[in-house]
Amino acid sequence: MTLARTASALVIDDEAPARDELSYLLRAFSMARVDAARNSSDAFRYLQERRYDVVFLDVRMPALNGIELGNILRKFATPPAIVFVTAFEEYAVRAFDIGACDYLLKPVSRERLGTALARALGRSPDQPDPPGEDPSATIPVEIAGGRTRLIPREQVHWVEAEGDYVRLHTSDGSAHLVRMPISHLAERWSAHGFIRIHRGFLVQVKHITEFSVANGVHAVTVAGRSLPVSRRHVRDVRDRILRAGRRSLPCPRTRNPQCRQGGNALSGGPTRYLSSMTFPGSATCETIREPVACSPGRSSARNLACPSCASRWR
Repeated sequence: MTLARTASALVIDDEAPARDELSYLLRAFSMARVDAARNSSDAFRYLQERRYDVVFLDVRMPALNGIELGNILRKFATPPAIVFVTAFEEYAVRAFDIGACDYLLKPVSRERLGTALARALGRSPDQPDPPGEDPSATIPVEIAGGRTRLIPREQVHWVEAEGDYVRLHTSDGSAHLVRMPISHLAERWSAHGFIRIHRGFLVQVKHITEFSVANGVHAVTVAGRSLPVSRRHVRDVRDRILRAGRRSLPCPRTRNPQCRQGGNALSGGPTRYLSSMTFPGSATCETIREPVACSPGRSSARNLACPSCASRWR
């Protein structure tokens, strides 16, 4: 690895065997310098004497733990790249929140360490995170063999709460369990198109293909799966779907055979909104209607899914 030959690393771990093993593996990459510290006090002594390109941090240590130390490191004028190396997977989210390059679970293989080292040295250690870099764009999950995989947020279609955990359902049909409350994830991803539809579900709006109401029960369909919408979230979900549909494919102002005006919004039976985002080239405008005052003593149905239809009732 060419970059490693001119790079320096500091290993911080209170356990001597783990510290020695990681230092040995790093030296095998022909790094220019590899130092090792057993606690935060030793680490600060090293950091005062020289600048390191990458720091490998254990999480559970006496005095300052790895997360606390990482928070201090990222405030340096020239912060090093940070890679966490630990036996505990539950700190991964906090690690990436403070800008860690990678999160390795012990025992670390040479191949996995090489990947982390390349990632750490591939970005300039002399600069803080570039403007606009989003630490929530990926989420670390544990897979078989003690490996950690970074799942891009864009691949997540919906999230299901399971106690203190969440299960991520992704575009390839797989599901990954992550130790994190759904409220925390909803807060982090709310600005990226995710919406809470129920206390137990968080979904990406653009992946909703259907909103239905039958016998007073509201639901959305995501990746072929029907998910419940609680009453407290119905208005927000409906409004978000309609706004997204209008932005992606407005109904033409000219007469469109697919746009059907009229109808009785209070006639009962199931109503359904089919997202126009999922069906390019057409807009389904026959569904979600709400009664609006048209003239004294009358009410008409305005079709909210279609701007053209809606304009006819204004």
